Amino acid sequence: MNRKPVITCAVTGSGDTAGKHPELPKSPAQIASAAIDAAKAGAAIVHCHVRDPATGAASRRIDLYREVVDRIRASDTDVIINLTTGMGGDLWLGPDTDPLQLAANTDCVGQHERMAHVVELLPEICSLDCGSFNYLGGNYVYVSSQNMLEIGARRLQEIGVKPELEVFDTGQVWLARHLIEQGLIDAPPLFQVCLGIPWGAPATSGVFKTMVDELPAGCNFSGFAIGAMEMPFVAQSVLLGGHVRVGLEDNLYLEKGVLASNAQLVERARIILENMGCSVQTTAEARRTFGIIRPER
Repeated sequence: MNRKPVITCAVTGSGDTAGKHPELPKSPAQIASAAIDAAKAGAAIVHCHVRDPATGAASRRIDLYREVVDRIRASDTDVIINLTTGMGGDLWLGPDTDPLQLAANTDCVGQHERMAHVVELLPEICSLDCGSFNYLGGNYVYVSSQNMLEIGARRLQEIGVKPELEVFDTGQVWLARHLIEQGLIDAPPLFQVCLGIPWGAPATSGVFKTMVDELPAGCNFSGFAIGAMEMPFVAQSVLLGGHVRVGLEDNLYLEKGVLASNAQLVERARIILENMGCSVQTTAEARRTFGIIRPER
């Protein structure tokens, strides 16, 4: 059991959730404010996507990331910024008779373009999705190839940003271990075990333990499950020796029928952890635990 966990808050995500929650952060000002509130509630790390302020649709515009990061850094709240690099991997295949007739909503670019905002803004952490899978169903494939990951890991090593190795199934743990074995990930590695996302690893205790058992010795890991399983897996993760993640990217509700804020989800997780006898790490402690060295900006 991990009695000194770190809380990460994933504040908005890229899912089709803007129409399901009227207070979901969409503009850079709203995303930054939600991140700051989450930090004040006990999150040492905030994981940030950006959205088109007018439509709420997921975006990878650098100017939106810049405004979010600038607003957080200008605040008086110390928090580790973790930017996604997951946008730009959406491949929608055409019909079975012509799968290479890609659908109009395909947005699949190379790894350097997916990471342009990270190279420019130099957050302390960014996510790295360690494999391809089919989470939106239909003819959709999220593309994250071995070559892309090697390119991304090498570039992050060069600029001094720590990758959070997001793994959605056991094969992705294997691929992440390959990156480590190739010397592309500096010690200690940081994993995020993602559960309940179709069609990756299901959110069950047995699967979670299996994935943790496959992680390399000496790594740090956090874990989360989506929807109603978010809070149960706060407890599950620390019992397995890990850290935790909550936030509106993964779950919109505080309880059945009651929409949540990011700060409320962090507060709920903190109470669970403290009732288990845990002491939540500060931002400074999390930097030491995860071996984070702030990049030169």
